[in-house]
Amino acid sequence: MVRNIVVLGGNSHPKFVDHVCEFLSVPPSRRVLGKFSSGETRCEIQDSVRGKDVYIIQSFGVGNAESLVNDYFIELCIMISACKTGSAKRVTAVLPLFPYSRQPDLPYAKAGAPLSARPPGAGARPDYTFESVPATPGPSVPRTAGFSNGVDIVDVMSKVSLARGYQTPSATASITSHPQQQAHFTTHDYENPTLIMAVQAKAGYKQWVAQAGSLVADLLTCAGADRVLTCDLHESTYQGFFDIPVDNLYGRPLLKRYIQQNIENYKDAVIVSPDAGGAKRATAIADSLGMPFALIHKERRPTKITERQKATMMLVGDVAGRVCVLVDDLADTANTITRAAKLLKNEGALRVYALLTHGVLSGDAIARINASAIDRVVVTNTVAQDAHAAACPKLVVLDISNMFAEAIRRVHHGESISVLFQYD
Repeated sequence: MVRNIVVLGGNSHPKFVDHVCEFLSVPPSRRVLGKFSSGETRCEIQDSVRGKDVYIIQSFGVGNAESLVNDYFIELCIMISACKTGSAKRVTAVLPLFPYSRQPDLPYAKAGAPLSARPPGAGARPDYTFESVPATPGPSVPRTAGFSNGVDIVDVMSKVSLARGYQTPSATASITSHPQQQAHFTTHDYENPTLIMAVQAKAGYKQWVAQAGSLVADLLTCAGADRVLTCDLHESTYQGFFDIPVDNLYGRPLLKRYIQQNIENYKDAVIVSPDAGGAKRATAIADSLGMPFALIHKERRPTKITERQKATMMLVGDVAGRVCVLVDDLADTANTITRAAKLLKNEGALRVYALLTHGVLSGDAIARINASAIDRVVVTNTVAQDAHAAACPKLVVLDISNMFAEAIRRVHHGESISVLFQYD
């Protein structure tokens, strides 16, 4: 039994919390966590946390009809703040699936991102260079161009008397001397082409988008979290957004054990990465098990900027007459792994397994997997899988709660958790 420890759980994955507490031989602490009639989150910690080492477990997935991912995140922040207010010695946020880990602080590459696509028919100016940007006004710097109708706004404003709030006839004449075409647009009408061009970024200008990665890290830190414990971050560089320690566990030992125990003659099977981003993750398992490796290369080459980017998949490696094991960290809509499985079957693969750490499986992912060429989908229980397992006979769920419980025990006693990272 671990002493002087408090384990609190959110509403996202109560079974996971019960498994962790059972391994640690401590009961889950009592709390009231719900919503008021207005929709605001209500949190009340009913056990004392003064001077205790508190671990708050909250996972994130697709949510349910009553609570969404953002609601779970607000619950987490309020619980952290409540424990810090209650004089907790240390508060650790245990997040089996880290939220917003797929949104780094880089401009989105997909079509439809804010200010990322130019309007149809609007090409880049051929005479544009980086030296042609408007310069800072100065005595020896030439004045930039005025309005498109030829009106010089500086000349007009110089003739307007701001002291008495009226304008001279010459100023009025200069404005009205250039009649504009009558239009029926309002200031909020996005059908106005001039307004559309006004919000489009200039060529050569780096787009600014919402920085969800560093924002979530700052929110957890400001709420009072002293440490974060998570598993298989989609972007390993996400840890750099935090000013507090972040322990990133790996689900690979669990997946490797499944391959050894459930795939016959696994040495003859092929580990396949469904995209280039997961090649390092897949080769780590392939090298440790002495298995061959293959890669599916996915390209997105639209003919025009305004067209939707369609990915073309190519297989690098030999999978004919072999069992293929797709390895990835996360499956959301399952579009990538189902397309990869179809490609592998077309190349002569006997059976296709998909091993995933986080099975979010949102939208129509379950229906897509049931109709796909995948023979078995193996996921861990970092996300609640009860509804998914009932709807998908191909789904196998592995329990990873013991790894998190051991990590919590080692962090509480000040022991090293590097042994949990050893998957070779």
